[in-house]
Amino acid sequence: MHFKLVIALTEDSITDKVVLAAREKGATGSTVISSARGEGVKVAKTFLGLSLETQRDVILLLVEEHLCRDILETIADTGEFDANPGSGIAFSIDVDDAVGISHQVSELCELIEEEI
Repeated sequence: MHFKLVIALTEDSITDKVVLAAREKGATGSTVISSARGEGVKVAKTFLGLSLETQRDVILLLVEEHLCRDILETIADTGEFDANPGSGIAFSIDVDDAVGISHQVSELCELIEEEI
């Protein structure tokens, strides 16, 4: 079984919604890192030196490779990334090896067999 790490950077107000949508598409767990900062094409606005940007969260999802694209698209749709510039991004990277996930493999095997 091969895995990918999906990394999503979202506004903190939609993190729970994005994680729930990813789980509905087959993600078996997530890790959320709160209080991240980021800057896109446009420089963040400030007022008297204070940032007016909303708080960001980093969502990490270790997913089976066959489910990855569907989960990425679901995250983008749920977060409205294309409709609202600056609302978030998501991408995936290959994972060479992973340990501590044997309890998830049996559940993933059933899900993958349905998908393929």
